[in-house]
Amino acid sequence: MEAAQYPAHWEADVVLSDGGTAHVRPIRPADADRLRSFYGRLSDESIYFRFFGPRPRLSDREITWFTNVDYVDRVALIATIGTEMVAVIRYDRIEPGEAEVAFLVEDAHQGRGVASVLLEHLAATAGEHGIGRFVADVLPANQKMMGVLKQAGYTAQSRFADGVVRMTLDLTPTETAQEVTASREHRAESRSIERLLSPGSVAVVGAGREPGGIGQTVLRNLLGADFTGPVYPVHREARAVAGVRAYPSVTAIDGEVDLAVLAVPADGVIDVVKECAEKGVRGLIVVSSGFGETGAEGRARQDELVRIARAYGLRVVGPNCLGIANTDPAVRLNATLAATVPGRGRVGFFSQSGALGTALLQRVAQRGMGISSFVSAGNRADVSGNDLLQYWEEDPNTDVILLYLESLGNPRKFARLARRISRRKPIVVVKSGGTTQGVPSGHAAPVLGLPDTALSALFEQAGVIRVDDLIQQFDVAQLLAYQPLPAGPRVGLVSNSDAMALLAADACVRVGLEPLPPVNLGARGCAAEFGEALASVLPQVDAVVAIYMPPIPGNAAQVAAELLRVSRGCGKPVLATFEGKIGMLEGLRVGAVPERGSIPSYAAPEEAVRALAHAVRHARWLEQPAGVFEEPGGVDTGAARELVQAALGEATAEIDASELLARYGVEVWPSETVGSAQEAVEAAERLGWPVVLKAAGPEAAKRAGTVRLGLAGPDGVRDAYADLTRQLEPESVLAVQRMAPQPAVPAVAGVMEDPAFGAVVSFGLGEVTARLLRDEAYRLAPLTREDAAALVRSPRAAPLLLGEYGYPPVAVEALEELLIRLGRLADDLPEVARLILDPVLVGESQVIVLGARAVLRSHQGPRPDGGPRRLG
Repeated sequence: MEAAQYPAHWEADVVLSDGGTAHVRPIRPADADRLRSFYGRLSDESIYFRFFGPRPRLSDREITWFTNVDYVDRVALIATIGTEMVAVIRYDRIEPGEAEVAFLVEDAHQGRGVASVLLEHLAATAGEHGIGRFVADVLPANQKMMGVLKQAGYTAQSRFADGVVRMTLDLTPTETAQEVTASREHRAESRSIERLLSPGSVAVVGAGREPGGIGQTVLRNLLGADFTGPVYPVHREARAVAGVRAYPSVTAIDGEVDLAVLAVPADGVIDVVKECAEKGVRGLIVVSSGFGETGAEGRARQDELVRIARAYGLRVVGPNCLGIANTDPAVRLNATLAATVPGRGRVGFFSQSGALGTALLQRVAQRGMGISSFVSAGNRADVSGNDLLQYWEEDPNTDVILLYLESLGNPRKFARLARRISRRKPIVVVKSGGTTQGVPSGHAAPVLGLPDTALSALFEQAGVIRVDDLIQQFDVAQLLAYQPLPAGPRVGLVSNSDAMALLAADACVRVGLEPLPPVNLGARGCAAEFGEALASVLPQVDAVVAIYMPPIPGNAAQVAAELLRVSRGCGKPVLATFEGKIGMLEGLRVGAVPERGSIPSYAAPEEAVRALAHAVRHARWLEQPAGVFEEPGGVDTGAARELVQAALGEATAEIDASELLARYGVEVWPSETVGSAQEAVEAAERLGWPVVLKAAGPEAAKRAGTVRLGLAGPDGVRDAYADLTRQLEPESVLAVQRMAPQPAVPAVAGVMEDPAFGAVVSFGLGEVTARLLRDEAYRLAPLTREDAAALVRSPRAAPLLLGEYGYPPVAVEALEELLIRLGRLADDLPEVARLILDPVLVGESQVIVLGARAVLRSHQGPRPDGGPRRLG
């Protein structure tokens, strides 16, 4: 049996605990020689622990047995690095829900987390075939294997008998197992980025003698930043570049190489990657262009680059990127094409765009803001923003994270990480329209199936601060990096200009802040007056904007010093518009390095207020409880899956969703389709009076006037039937349904499987105006109770649910419960491409679902952020 016999998602690139990479895949018959070689490198101890005795070699029969599996009852996964097999794990079913598990890791790769990641993948594979328990017989001295099994996060039991420890693992997904997986992923990916940003040595491949060349530019920038390790130019012919000894190839370098910068033509990159793998390089920066951004041929070249690099344990930044930088004094790395790199700061900066990178770094440097580290990912073929989030979460030198994104590679993972990290460190994102990576210029395609308002809502759910442009991003960053968060929306204004103060007050009102009457010091306000005014206002407010715009330049240095003195340690953010200068007040002095407590200065008061509003909203988000994902009662996921599979049959199917929703504890009021007036009367008798007669077809139901309400008797039903039959086409289908209690607010709820984000829950009101304006809100599934509450209150028409504008208060909690159940359904069943509950009537004491339809599509494999750890 070859690869076609198992699902494609059983193969994966993974990051190991030390930051290196490996490839996981099922074993194949063609791996016989690879298995022999692997077995020959094992120590006697490893063999003894696996087979409970000495076994110098495997027989041909054993080799055949181990490499030929059925991928159902007998499954074996191997980990490879380069072309070599370094580990194997297998299960053999011993009864319907139970299998025996065993694994072997080459001694040279033990302690790298290979066994743990293989166990995750094998458990997921077993689950697909109905296996819920693993058992393993382990020698008492084999502490490593017992440690792997005990630390996997599954419920484990062990008993000792006949000199062997029998361990049993319950593979039922638990919160502990998920936390263990997430923690291991976090440590591994963080370590892989740390290896890139803190190399001990750097080689620049393609560093030529010609001034202005890409390779020489990177080399000179490395030298100019005073990188703390050795730098090795690589050029086929040159003896030296920029006065530094050059080498004809990476393998010819006489020292270790941690990081290699590749600045060679695209068609030569693959050969250099193989050289780097042979040398033992740990990471690559590919600044060369000519890959995914150029079309199909370039995309194929890019995929091959990543495949080879990961196979040999290397992470890749790029291709088509600007490079990376780390301002840590112990590293001083500028492996970029940008001559200007900001000084030391508290901001980590990720830019997907290489072209914008130089300008972005210059802007940051001009503001005196500083950075901790910078990564330009270019085509983002391997290292992505998600990897950097994992690194910056733990980096003690980073307080604020800035992301410039053109697309989202794994949005579900991004949302999961951001939701956690935002509670410790603010994340400020500029998300451009972007195109699908690798789409040729001029053939842009949208990344998301959701409207842009939905993307903003999903960012908000994760606590991410989304801004419109780079200027706003820097405005917000310099506030968050150096000032505390505001406790509320009250803003004090201290100014020497009436006009500027009024502009600031108006700006506060527009963005939802609460300005106090400005304190105007007059055009000649001096430093002491500014200090006194600031000290008097601070106790009354949550933040202060100080405006210093004298008609004649005067005592600016004294005013700045006084503002810094009074504000330091006050625990409240102070911002300034200081002579129209952009940056930090301390940084405005030559040679000064801004520190925590430095006051950010903005060109205009409106910009300061806008940045402050983002900080207020973020502080408000932090005050909300993180929430937990609840398990609603009355859910039968197994029965729901069976129903979906039975309904699918073909690749796509559209169904009445009543039965599916019932499996999640959601009742859809019964209705009966009818073909005559008499059938309508009989249906009404069965359902109970009063009833509704309405168009049953999805398209006809959207038309105005296709519903007749409050029909209390047979004559009314007959008249309504005749009326609707005349109004609609003769072949139109009508339905009878019991009349729902009134008054009630109509609403629409649904889920969709977005191609980028996965399961998304939507909600909006059913009023005609709300529908026309697409007044909908969105959240990622599954939902916490806090998510559901926010989802209900997000549409602009939400006050109609909360007892405003003459409407009675309705059963909002019951509506939130419905949305939580929809979120659970959406998360469980990726085959549900679209589910619409319309209409949903929200009454004073209950929520009634009157109609629901679903579109189902076949779905292969786990979601991008589902299942065991994997890169991509």
